[in-house]
Amino acid sequence: MSEDNGQVPQAHAYDILKVLKALPHRYPLLLVDRVRSIEIGERIHAVKAVSFNEQFFQGHFPGRPIMPGVLQIEALAQAAGVLGIETFELAGTGKLVIFMAIENAKFRASVEPGCLLDLEVEFTRKSSRVCKFKGRASVDGNTTCEVEFTAMIADAPAD
Repeated sequence: MSEDNGQVPQAHAYDILKVLKALPHRYPLLLVDRVRSIEIGERIHAVKAVSFNEQFFQGHFPGRPIMPGVLQIEALAQAAGVLGIETFELAGTGKLVIFMAIENAKFRASVEPGCLLDLEVEFTRKSSRVCKFKGRASVDGNTTCEVEFTAMIADAPAD
C-alpha cells in the first residue's frame, strides 16, 4: 500500500488517444498502443501490437523479421514515460521523461510480427527529477526482455 489513506492505488486503462496525450512520441517511433492498467506512482502494464508493417522489419531481418532488442527497451521506456508523466502530472507541461542509463538488459526470446508485446514497468526509486525503473517485456507470458533503467524529468529542447 503506497497511499497515505491506506488504499491500494486504482488501476486504469488508457486507449491510444490517452496514450497520445501523455507521450510526445509519434509514428514511426510510438511503441505503446494501449495501457491495460496503470497504478499511478507504482506500475504500468502497456501493450505494443507488433505488426509486419513496422518499418524496422524491412531490414531486421529480411526473410526472418525480428523486433530489435533496443526497440523493446524503447517500448518499455515509453511505458515508463507514461507512468512518470501521469505520476508527476506532467501532461501538457512540455516536460519530457528522458533516458539517463540502461542497466542489466537481458534478451530472452525473439519478438516477431503478429505478437502482442506486454510491457510491464515499475518504479524502483522516484523523485521529482530522477527515477529508476525495472521493466519486463513478454509475449504470451514468456519474457523477451528484462531491463533496469534510469530517466530524468527534463524541459523540452528549445526550438
